[in-house]
Amino acid sequence: MTENQKPILMDHPFRKSVSSAEKHKRLLEVAGLEDTLAILINADPDAIGSALALKRIFWRKVKKILIYHINVIKRADNLALIKLLRIDQYHIRNLDRAEITKWAIVDSQPHHNRQFGKQPFDVIIDHHPLGPESVGVFVDINEDYGATSTMMTEYLRAAKIKPSARLATALFYGIKTDTENFVRNSLPNDVNAFRYLYPFANINIIKKIESSELTKKTLDSFRMAMENLTFFRDTAHIYMGKVNDPDILVVIADFFLKMAEATWCIVSGIYGQKLIIILRNAGFRLDAGKTAEKMFGQWGSAGGHKSAARAEIPIQRLDLDPDRTAEIGEFVLRRIKGNRKRR
Repeated sequence: MTENQKPILMDHPFRKSVSSAEKHKRLLEVAGLEDTLAILINADPDAIGSALALKRIFWRKVKKILIYHINVIKRADNLALIKLLRIDQYHIRNLDRAEITKWAIVDSQPHHNRQFGKQPFDVIIDHHPLGPESVGVFVDINEDYGATSTMMTEYLRAAKIKPSARLATALFYGIKTDTENFVRNSLPNDVNAFRYLYPFANINIIKKIESSELTKKTLDSFRMAMENLTFFRDTAHIYMGKVNDPDILVVIADFFLKMAEATWCIVSGIYGQKLIIILRNAGFRLDAGKTAEKMFGQWGSAGGHKSAARAEIPIQRLDLDPDRTAEIGEFVLRRIKGNRKRR
């Protein structure tokens, strides 16, 4: 491709019938030895493992590869993952756009965050539902997969790349967390990738990362969650009021779904000027993504997978006093009750 030629964009993601070998071949055509590739992520285990795999695939095939995350990483287990695996990544504020010639995004899509929408992407690889802005030179999106790390493991195998212990551990943990140990929706592909990675992964590091989830700060949040726990039928609802880190809502939702009485767990809290609502379920023929959209979509963004979803609503759209936080919790509970009564 000459400098004046514009890259050909895919008008739709790869069809499911396209093999990993063919996709790997097409992927390597996106960038060359003169390129500096930036991989953008919203850092969590699946995104981190996927970014490391993409970096390995382009190793020695481009001039330079840099990983940038858009979020502030606060969860203790994610920090432990980065520390124990010695992962080199940088916050997006340190990005020099003039240095980058090719752009990639994994485990996310441009519409997921406004910080992703500042430039067109050459490579988009993800397992979330296809968004309207997901157009690029190389677009591989398969929402049936439990984890993007599974997709990237298939790329490695197609490339005949044996993963290092570090890379295998990151991908293994990415699959483990995004499928929630295969409780969430997944494919045989996820199981096969998990089994393939197991002999290469450092299980002791996995155990250490998982045991790092609890800290003194999270214990305080768990104490508050227990005090605020309410039930409506089989739905556990916890309103946390104002929180310093929205990730704690995810940790609490995953934990309280383990209760025998809970088929649903909905945890909400105020972060900045937004109401964040996390939905989890453990039942048959339930769809957290559609439920989130139905309950909260008219006020803000809402959606996700069948077993896990999220909604974000600007407080100003609720016509409620932001200083009277209890009213906001009551709003969420009313939506839960109204949704359940319609069933």
